[in-house]
Amino acid sequence: MKQYYRQLLEPKIINSVSGLSLIARVIVDEFLSGSHGSRRVGPGLEFSQYRGYQSGDDMRLLDWKMLARSGRYYIKESDIDTHVAVKFIVDASGSMLHEEEGVSKMDYVRVLVASLGYLAEQQGDKIGLFGLNDTRLQVLHPTTHKQHFNRFLNELINIKNKGSWPNDRNDLAKIHQRNQKELLFVVTDMHENQNELTQWITELKTARNEVAVLQVMGTNELNFNYTGPMVFEDLETGKRVKVDTKQAKESYAENMKIHLETVKNTFLSNGIGFELFRFDTPLEEALQLFLKKRIRLN
Repeated sequence: MKQYYRQLLEPKIINSVSGLSLIARVIVDEFLSGSHGSRRVGPGLEFSQYRGYQSGDDMRLLDWKMLARSGRYYIKESDIDTHVAVKFIVDASGSMLHEEEGVSKMDYVRVLVASLGYLAEQQGDKIGLFGLNDTRLQVLHPTTHKQHFNRFLNELINIKNKGSWPNDRNDLAKIHQRNQKELLFVVTDMHENQNELTQWITELKTARNEVAVLQVMGTNELNFNYTGPMVFEDLETGKRVKVDTKQAKESYAENMKIHLETVKNTFLSNGIGFELFRFDTPLEEALQLFLKKRIRLN
């Protein structure tokens, strides 16, 4: 993450709708105005022909250049509506509260999801949000209501992290529509007891949707940058264990490497996108992934 973005990760900024909206706009607008701007998907409609404006038409479909040339209002009609529902499924378990240098995984996730949500809305897509743990399913269904993005940010801010990934598959089944065109982002640290999270994400993929996993982890968590004897606490169960970090570092690094490779290969082999994000990973990588997945749904 660029340094001036990092400076904006203050609780008073990312825990307010106006602050989170501002940082999302800054990140996305800079991305679209840079070298990646040509990858913009468009307004969500495939252009076919013009027709005269009629009362009640969506003003976003007005062709302003035609208005400037002719002095008349024209609507861009389309044969195919390419709008899709973009759903963000956020891991709201306790492990997402892991913190490094005053920034937690959820702090990073709020900025990440807000930026992706803003980009999706700018493309004309509907955005929804689902926060999941074993005590609550937080739901905001996709819609195109005028104030929906602010509500989206408010729900994102109010996600409460506790417990573990849910075991109730009935709740999980409510999240996506298997017969509809959707783009699903699962934002998680991939902490699981067995393979319940991996299996559920794999089952999300259908012939009509696109699925991408954004695994968020701290730098110390990945590299085990700890020294001396330490007591580590499982943020999901509260269990504590004393560790000699020097002795444990080598085996930890090997197990982490195996875990990351297994997760990545499992998802990629099932047609699911995957990216690993550390706190210092540029958010532009997530925006680029969004555009790639979004284009495949057109």
